[in-house]
Amino acid sequence: MLLVRFGSEGFLAAGESLAELAVLLSDPLETPVSQWRFGRRVDLAAEALRPPWEPGKIVGVGRNYREHAAELGNPTPAEPLLFLKAPSSIVGPRTPIVLPPESERVEHEGEIAVLLRRRLRRAGAEEAARAVLGVAPANDVTARDLQRQDATFARAKSFDTFCPFGPALLIEPDLGQLTVETRVNGETRQRGAAAEMSWGIVELLVYASRMMTLEPGDLVLTGTPAGVGPLADGDLVEVEVPGAGTLVNPVEAWRG
Repeated sequence: MLLVRFGSEGFLAAGESLAELAVLLSDPLETPVSQWRFGRRVDLAAEALRPPWEPGKIVGVGRNYREHAAELGNPTPAEPLLFLKAPSSIVGPRTPIVLPPESERVEHEGEIAVLLRRRLRRAGAEEAARAVLGVAPANDVTARDLQRQDATFARAKSFDTFCPFGPALLIEPDLGQLTVETRVNGETRQRGAAAEMSWGIVELLVYASRMMTLEPGDLVLTGTPAGVGPLADGDLVEVEVPGAGTLVNPVEAWRG
């Protein structure tokens, strides 16, 4: 089952594929999937897709793939490296990633994003697994030069348009079997699998819930595989999580 948001009103729709969607009349955070109610059919050809959800907060995880840590010259952390990314950085499919004038090197980071349906506070593994509503492709765009200058990641990760997310949430996926691939101008730059993470998705949720309460509708970015690289004006970036679709965003220079 896929969940999307569409149109200027941000209505929700769901279905077995992007070609078979109907307006969702139920609250997906409150109602079990088996009890969802549907309205009219939706033709996405006539509608603009938006991010599948507007998260209350975005929790990022750094260096969760050993090869990615190594390519940046960093050791693999002894425990998950958490950071926060501004919710205002969220954009949806086809919206441009804008290269800000404050940075000379902006890089793509394709990731598996996890959206929560339940509150988690010092959760165990079973509770954390049940709290996942779905997963989607995301791009943790990063101003790498600023990240290296700063003691924290907030500035480098939080420019407007630095968190493309979508096109759809894959509802109740097999968390251990997920993969992610990033392409720039049709060339594969990154490829990774949840099985290759230093800490799996459920482990990350358990760990993060010890430090902060995770609320329904929060988004957790689970780390990026090796192969990150710079983006330039005119590029086209694709992040694919099979089953959840492909997130496509053009890249534009800041023009004031």
